[in-house]
Amino acid sequence: MPLPDDVQVISVDDHVIEHRRVWVDRVPSKFGDAIPHIRRMDDGNDWWFYEGQKAGNFALNAVAGKPWDQFNTDPRTYDDMRPGCYDIAERTKDMDADGVWAQMCFPNMAGFAGRIFESSTDKELGHACVVAYNDFILDEWCGYAPGRQVPVMLLPYWDVEASVQEVYRVAGKGAKTYTFPELPHMRGLPSYHTSHWDPLFAATQETDLTVSIHFGSSGKSDMTPQGGMKVIHFGGAANPAKLADHQGNAINDIAIMGLNSAFAMAQLLTSPAFHKFPRLRFALSEGGIGWLPYMLERIDYVWERHRSYNKQVNQEVPPSVLFRDHIFGCFISDNAGIANRHLIGIDNIMFESDYPHADSNWPHSRKMLAEALAEVPDDEARKIAEDNARRVFNFPRTA
Repeated sequence: MPLPDDVQVISVDDHVIEHRRVWVDRVPSKFGDAIPHIRRMDDGNDWWFYEGQKAGNFALNAVAGKPWDQFNTDPRTYDDMRPGCYDIAERTKDMDADGVWAQMCFPNMAGFAGRIFESSTDKELGHACVVAYNDFILDEWCGYAPGRQVPVMLLPYWDVEASVQEVYRVAGKGAKTYTFPELPHMRGLPSYHTSHWDPLFAATQETDLTVSIHFGSSGKSDMTPQGGMKVIHFGGAANPAKLADHQGNAINDIAIMGLNSAFAMAQLLTSPAFHKFPRLRFALSEGGIGWLPYMLERIDYVWERHRSYNKQVNQEVPPSVLFRDHIFGCFISDNAGIANRHLIGIDNIMFESDYPHADSNWPHSRKMLAEALAEVPDDEARKIAEDNARRVFNFPRTA
C-alpha cells in the first residue's frame, strides 16, 4: 500500500555538492589560494584545490538523474550535474519531485567527516574551513527553507577542545548532529575505548546532538585484497586517478563498505561511551540494516562468554540492550532488514535516499520506499519513514 499522504518522508543521508564560493566567501582572505576553490582544468574538468593541491572531483558523487549505464568514475563539472546538487533552491525542487520532505546532507569536498581538513598542513586554516562550512550549512543551505534540511555539522575533531567549542557554537545556531569518523583509530586517533573523546561526548549529550558516523568517513576500506590495485579512498570528493586503477573491484568495495559500520557499532557497544554518557546517540549513516540482527545476536553471544576477563566491558548490560537506546541504522534498499525489522527494533530504523550519489533512486525515492514497506503496518511505516528521524535528531515538524 502507498505511504499515507500525510507522512513527511525524511532522508537521514544525502549529500551537498558545495558550490564554488562556499569557502572563498567565508574563510579569512589571509589564507590566499590555500582556501578551497574550484579550478577548471585544461581538459575541461572542475577540480577542488586546497593548500595548493588537487583535493578531488565529483565523479560518482553527483550522478542523480543519470541512467545507470552512464555512471562512471570520470571527472565532472558543475555543468555536468543537476543544479540540485549544489543549489539549495533547485535541491528543494528535486526533493519535491522525489517525495522527500526533509534531508540530512553530508559534505563532499572535505570528506564525509572532514578528513581533508584534518590532513591540513595549516591546522588554523583547517579549523577556519570547518567553521566556514558550518556557517554555510546553517545560514545558506538550511536557512533557505526551514524544516526541509536537518543541519549536519563538521568538527575539527583532531582538536578535542576546539571541537567542544564548535559543538556549543553550532548547537546555539540550530545544529542537530555532527559527522564524525566511524572508526577514529583508522585515522591514527584514539579509539572509542579511551577517555580521549569524553569532553566531546559530554558536550554532545548536554546539547542533545546526535553523532552521525557515515560509512567510509575514516577514509578507506581495509577489507579489499590489494593484489597490486590501489584502494579506493572513501568519504571525500572522488579522486578518479585512484578510482581508475581500482575500477575492476569498485563493486566489491562499495558493496562491503557497510561493514565499516558494523565494526564501528561493535567498538561502541563494547566501549565505556554509553555507560559514561547515557543519553548519547549514534546514527550509522549509509550503513544499511540487513546485517544488524546477526550482529546483535552474535555480539551478545560473545559478550556472555568473554566478558569475565574483558574487564573494560560492562559486565551487567548486554550490548544489544545498549543498542536499543543508543544506535540507529538507516537503509536505501534493504529487504532483508525490513523483513527482520523486529529483530532490530522498529524504533531504531530510518530511511535514506542518498541524493545525488550513485545509490540514489531519484526521483522515485518515496515510491520505492512505499513498495519496500508495502507489507509493513502503517504505524511502523510512519516510524521508519518519518517519526524515528524526528526523534533521533530532535527535528520536530514545522508544517
